[in-house]
Amino acid sequence: MKSICVYCGSSPGATPAYAEAARRLAQEMVKDNIALVYGGGNVGLMGIIASEVMKLGGEATGVIPKALLDKELGHNGLTRLHIVKDMHERKAMMAELSDGFVAMPGGMGTLEELFEVLTWAQLGFHYKPIALLNVDGFYNNLIAFVDHLVSQRFVSADQAKLMMHEAEPAKLIERFKTFKPSYTSKWMDREAVSNLVR
Repeated sequence: MKSICVYCGSSPGATPAYAEAARRLAQEMVKDNIALVYGGGNVGLMGIIASEVMKLGGEATGVIPKALLDKELGHNGLTRLHIVKDMHERKAMMAELSDGFVAMPGGMGTLEELFEVLTWAQLGFHYKPIALLNVDGFYNNLIAFVDHLVSQRFVSADQAKLMMHEAEPAKLIERFKTFKPSYTSKWMDREAVSNLVR
């Protein structure tokens, strides 16, 4: 586990617990020499986790579309900042640079990024760990809704397990370090996947 992509809000949210969790996740990552990959912004939880990683001597790579560079205030203090043409290129590069994915509290963009990598895993496009950092129960309703999808037979139990969740950053990182893929797509085999996703 060399790098983790963290999806999170460009707002700090309604409670200081979210910012504190971002700092603690940064601390756990730096402690284990795991680099941060994220959306490149200098505001909200995005800015908090990146600044903490850099302050602790870790490595942080941002990926931001040119159109959002001013809106999200691209972070100038990173190890590297990739400026890309659009959101599609952003998400593809973030996925390529990462060995796993964590969704912290965030808004529509965070959810969209989370479900895209979950869908890619479901289809067998990658075999990387994906987890929610469920700060103060932020994602409880989402976890319950995924269980509802299983009960209604739109998602299998194995597919639902692709979305791990932990309340504490240390436990989440430990699960990533010991992660072994167990889900095999019924549509694609590993050889086909390796030709599509690097």
